Amino acid sequence: MSGDLRAVVFDLDGTLVDSLAYIVRAMRGAFASEGMAVPPDHAIRQIVGLSLDAAITQLAPQAKGLLNERLVSAYKDTYWSAHASGEGVAPLFDGVEAVLDRLDAAGFVLAIATGKGRRGLREALESHDIRHRFASLQSADDAPGKPDPTMLRQALDECGVEARNAVMIGDTIFDLQMAANADVPSVAVTWGYHDVEILRSAVPNAIIDSFVQLDDALAEILPK
Repeated sequence: MSGDLRAVVFDLDGTLVDSLAYIVRAMRGAFASEGMAVPPDHAIRQIVGLSLDAAITQLAPQAKGLLNERLVSAYKDTYWSAHASGEGVAPLFDGVEAVLDRLDAAGFVLAIATGKGRRGLREALESHDIRHRFASLQSADDAPGKPDPTMLRQALDECGVEARNAVMIGDTIFDLQMAANADVPSVAVTWGYHDVEILRSAVPNAIIDSFVQLDDALAEILPK
């Protein structure tokens, strides 16, 4: 690994892409397909960032074994059926493309570590023509789910960057816990799906309300 390279690793849902409505719709469809009570939207909001089987376990602890597997399958069917019907693509949050431009110009290596599956990750990036921006794409299909640090460590290994020269950017406590478990500094964003009080409990190195603030946060955390 190079001691000179610096990396910024992004979460996807709730950090780069505003996908909550699509996740809620797919989760509602999954539970309805099994005749189960649909979790309230605020509960679904809290599981964004987890791998799908872990998210369903949190929403329905009684759904074990084959029932959990059926719910996972139904979620995927609902999600991709909606996508195939042309119901739109989850939009990027304001400032995403501009901040990627700035980070690239500053020499940062960029990566993604997400609880989304590999297919969903690539579809989201390709739909906005930004897949080529990232040197590593880590998904729930590539490692244990957050807050396990494996996904983040794999991203840094692929980028050739040491943990002390990287920052994890995310909107949920799972992102921040993963970063802490990997000994990587973190920045929490407030425009995503976990309340700021929850984010503060994980003691990130910085909390930002806009991508405009990221440059200053990185300068504090990773001075040249």
